[in-house]
Amino acid sequence: MKRRISGIALLVALLNPAIGIKAFGNEVSALGIRLENYEYPFPVSNYGFETQKQTLEMAYMDVKPEDPNGETVTLLHGKNFSGAYWEETAKALSGKGYRVVIPDQIGFGKSSKPEHYQYTFQNLATNTLGLLDKLSIKKTHVLGHSMGGMVATRFVLMFPERTRSLVLENPIGLEDWKTTVPYAGIDAWYQGELKKTAEGIRKYQLESYYDGQWKDEYDSSVKILVGMVKSEGYPVVAWNQALTYDMIFTQPVVYEFPLIKVPTLLIIGQRDRTALGKGSVPKEVAETMGDYPALGKKTAEAIPDAKLVEIDGIGHLPHIEAFDRFIEPLTDFLENE
Repeated sequence: MKRRISGIALLVALLNPAIGIKAFGNEVSALGIRLENYEYPFPVSNYGFETQKQTLEMAYMDVKPEDPNGETVTLLHGKNFSGAYWEETAKALSGKGYRVVIPDQIGFGKSSKPEHYQYTFQNLATNTLGLLDKLSIKKTHVLGHSMGGMVATRFVLMFPERTRSLVLENPIGLEDWKTTVPYAGIDAWYQGELKKTAEGIRKYQLESYYDGQWKDEYDSSVKILVGMVKSEGYPVVAWNQALTYDMIFTQPVVYEFPLIKVPTLLIIGQRDRTALGKGSVPKEVAETMGDYPALGKKTAEAIPDAKLVEIDGIGHLPHIEAFDRFIEPLTDFLENE
């Protein structure tokens, strides 16, 4: 039976630190490597296509407004997430008249987890365009969070004629980590993914995303990852995750920001310090990485006529941690582009 998972056990655990993380992990059951046992907030369809000598399926939600304004927003998720975490954003945008398309990229969420796939941001952008073609969407606003910001950047560089505007919410890839971090390789990333535990996943998000302050609405994205780790076939998921880490590390978009030709908004939570490979460099180097207050300003200067919204006291996920402070500048921007 498909289900949403309650956050009650986590709240109880937080009141008792001695049982906290372990109680949280024990509460989550296997969800399947395509999240077969997890219900998304909106109906899910699949876009099937042939690529790299195989047939893959890209899961997506297509949220149509009751009173359409004729425009579409495509929401692109980050690496540790799926399209499910866009629920509140999609409801708000739909209420404003926007059609909202929310894909799970290949290798993520409810989409295919291929045993062999050459991951590039060009491929993910092209897959996304194929989905929009299937839905007869000629132009779209594109909003990318975290890794989704790198996909969104590549999309608008490749297909500016199909893009109304670009929104980057705490995107990764604002700096080129391969200039400071030793190359680990896919095998090392894979071994790291195989060692993931419920305790480690929650601890990472608690410390890295939410500054040690947990709320009930943060549960879902963590439990999706834990449910995958516990699923039969998880090594295939781990392999896809390793391949996408390598893609992120070796395919920077930072040098091409000046080439963006569409209206652009940056929404940057100022507490964020996310950076790939911090644990592989000396402390003094790590402390210079992921400086989002500085990186946001630098990126806004690099992208022609970009607008920058800085959200003080908020980390990597403004649309989850501070929704009201996120959605207002987003809708103001969309309504004027």
